[in-house]
Amino acid sequence: MTKASPGSIRAWILAARPATLTAAFAPVAVGSACAWHVGGFRWDAALAALVGAFLIQIATNFANDMFDFQKGADTEERLGPTRAAQAGLLTVGQLRRGIIVTFALAIGIGIYLTWIAGPAVIVIGLASMAAGLAYTGGPFPLAYNGLGDVFVLAFFGFVAVCGTAFVQALFVPDIAWAASVPIGALATAILVVNNVRDFEGDARAGKTTLVVRFGRQGGVREYAFLLVAAYATPVFMFLLGWTSAWVCLPLVTMLWAARLFASVVSDRGAALNQTLAWTAKLLSLFGVLFAIGIAL
Repeated sequence: MTKASPGSIRAWILAARPATLTAAFAPVAVGSACAWHVGGFRWDAALAALVGAFLIQIATNFANDMFDFQKGADTEERLGPTRAAQAGLLTVGQLRRGIIVTFALAIGIGIYLTWIAGPAVIVIGLASMAAGLAYTGGPFPLAYNGLGDVFVLAFFGFVAVCGTAFVQALFVPDIAWAASVPIGALATAILVVNNVRDFEGDARAGKTTLVVRFGRQGGVREYAFLLVAAYATPVFMFLLGWTSAWVCLPLVTMLWAARLFASVVSDRGAALNQTLAWTAKLLSLFGVLFAIGIAL
């Protein structure tokens, strides 16, 4: 993708960051399983929720690419994967138009879900789009003020999982609230790896992430806490009698998670790019196994 020419389809795919879409897929899978658990699963609403989540995620990625470039957070010294604006592959104007088109498509999906589940979908959709823009844009960008982690936990965990269950079952099952915790935690863990890798450059750019504020070791401890929260939740759900033992299926990935934690502890700079990518893959596999366990 780094060989993409300016304005090409490859440039747009690069800006969309397809590797991050696991953060949109996993909560929809788990939310749908929660709806199945209470007998409210609807394939059309599940598919619409998935497409809508992908579109909002892609629009947010376009916005992050544009705003980080404008604020000077993405420079030639960037350690992470290539960003389209910083590399000259897409202009700010092109990215702005991409955001508008992608959000417009998401609104189309939202209209269908509103017809199914009522006006509450409008609130969920508009809040998600506003948060996507406010993550790195606006007068108080969340990611630049240490609130990025809270945003990801809330919207990729509770809003996405509970919202997906709601548009199918037409209410939020109790199990969905608990199921939101590990999904939100692992989605946030992806962000933490990114922030641990970039904390020196973020500090120079005035991007005050939690890692910049509390130091690299603070980021390592946060990553550990998020992993513990993710793997403890299925166990508690089973012990409390909310589901069968199948909900503990994600525990088979614990060794993988431990290796990723060891990387966050010891690796520096660009070496963490693989750790970030594999944390995203961990979220995807954990989400699939968790969804299967809840459904069973």
